[in-house]
Amino acid sequence: MKITNYGVNAVNPYKNQPVKSDFANKSVANKADQLEISSAAKDLQGIVSYADERAERVQALKAQIQEGNYKVDAKQVASDLLKYYRL
Repeated sequence: MKITNYGVNAVNPYKNQPVKSDFANKSVANKADQLEISSAAKDLQGIVSYADERAERVQALKAQIQEGNYKVDAKQVASDLLKYYRL
């Protein structure tokens, strides 16, 4: 028995692939990466400077305590406690 491709169109699935990949490359090349930072993330970026300021404040308080010059403001402590527990 002899088999020929008489009356049957040859199917080559790879024939159209270069056209599709060229189209895909062009569409990818036209797009640019984008980055959006949320407002919450922007607020968190400020924490780094806050940590440095707080560390300096803690060192100053430690020095005052060591020297015996640290005085507690009772009215300020009471006010801060009320603010904390009311919220």
